[in-house]
Formats: sequence, structure tokens, C-alpha cells
Amino acid sequence: MNLAEIDWDLSAAGSWPKSIKFSLIAFVVVIVLIVGIYYQLLPKRNQLTEFENQVFSLKTAFEIKQKKAANLPDYQEQQAQLEQMLSQALKQMPNRAEVASLLADISQLGSANGLVFKLFQPNPEVYKSFYWELPIHIQVLGQYQQLGAFVSSLAEMPRLVTVHDVNIAPIAAQNKERVMLMSAVIKTYYEAKP
Repeated sequence: MNLAEIDWDLSAAGSWPKSIKFSLIAFVVVIVLIVGIYYQLLPKRNQLTEFENQVFSLKTAFEIKQKKAANLPDYQEQQAQLEQMLSQALKQMPNRAEVASLLADISQLGSANGLVFKLFQPNPEVYKSFYWELPIHIQVLGQYQQLGAFVSSLAEMPRLVTVHDVNIAPIAAQNKERVMLMSAVIKTYYEAKP
């Protein structure tokens, strides 16, 4: 077969040899497939990648939520315990009328433990989210054991009392016993009633 003898006019394509016809058809099919893949399948592949990423993120979120859901009874039990602890703490808070007697009780505890008060200064109350905080600056003189017994007695009070910013320093020796000066902030709390 001589390619120069073939009439390459498209109107005469029916007279072309079969091998040329099949080659041309195969070429057109390949071009159509390439164009189809480029314009139809590649955008779908990008969408497929996006959907796979979404599936992965949704699966991860599902696993996290599933773990939380599996622990829900434990969380509910912890919440009930925390609510009970909060209720007990609120019961330990004095009301505003009891604050004056609480201050007297703190002073009496210091005296009962053999301490001498150099400073007992209630400061302005500070409002927190659902309670008031009353800081009291104190300075007391006594022996180390007496200071420890005083702080221990504060911790055993039926009302909420905390000790902050403790500073203990020796000041002098009296009768062969070291006297210490303790500076601290004692905080008591009471519920803020609406």
C-alpha cells in the first residue's frame, strides 16, 4: 500500500484501506477518551478527594464523640459528685450575719493557742461569681508549734476558712524559746444571695 496513491479527501474516506480506517477510528476514539477523561473524570476525582477528606474528618469527629458518649455515665457520676461537693461547700459558707461571729471565733482560736495578735484587719469584701470573699490580714506572735496548732484549728473550723500568703520569721528569743511572727491572709467566704 502506497500512501501517496490514497485520496485523503474526507468525502472519499470510504475508499481508504481498512488499516487506515481502523487507525483513524482508533485515533479518534483515543482523542475522545482523553478529552472525556480530562473534562469529566478529573473534576470528579478532585471531588472524590474532597469527599474522602470529609469522610476522614467526620469519622474522626465521630470517634471522639463516641468516646465521650461511652464515658457519659462516668461524667454524669462525676458531675453529681461535684454538685454534692459544691453543696457541702456552700453549707460551710457562713451567711452575712454569721461573719462577725466567725471573725470572733478566729480571734479566739489564736488566743486559745497562745498567740498574741499584732494585727487583725478585715479588708474590703471581693465579689466572685456566686460568693463573697472576705480577706483578713493578720500578724500573730507565738512559738512555731503554736502557729501550727492555730493553722490546724482554722482548717478544722466548720465554716470555710483558708490561709494564704503565709510568712513566718523569727523575731526574738524570750525565756530561751524562739518567738515567731506569722503574717498571713485568712480568707472566709459567704454566699451571695440574690
